[in-house]
Amino acid sequence: MAPSFAHVVRMHERDGFAPFDAQEDVRGISLQLRETDGRLRVQPRLEPLFAMPPRPRRPPAVRLAPGQWVRWQLNYRFSSAAGMQDWSYWWDTFNVAYGPVEAQVFLSQPTVHVDERGPLR
Repeated sequence: MAPSFAHVVRMHERDGFAPFDAQEDVRGISLQLRETDGRLRVQPRLEPLFAMPPRPRRPPAVRLAPGQWVRWQLNYRFSSAAGMQDWSYWWDTFNVAYGPVEAQVFLSQPTVHVDERGPLR
């Protein structure tokens, strides 16, 4: 698969949750993408490894046919490696489409929705 770019929107508490968008090389995003037999295999990578909630079992990767899309959501709670800082919270939502799709595709219901959000006690 040729290098691709992703439209990334980030919001941080330090910026008052104002959205900031950019184009980034898809290889730098926490997402595994592999094209095989006319389908796109999608699986987010877990980061950081020391975050909560623990995920001993994860859903399998999603295999998209052309024209399909997936919304995959994960959340995290983490502190510094030494545990000396306050908790921070992180929520990732990946919207991934395979092949040609309409410009407004992510405003509709996804073909597949994977919700890996867990309790952040």
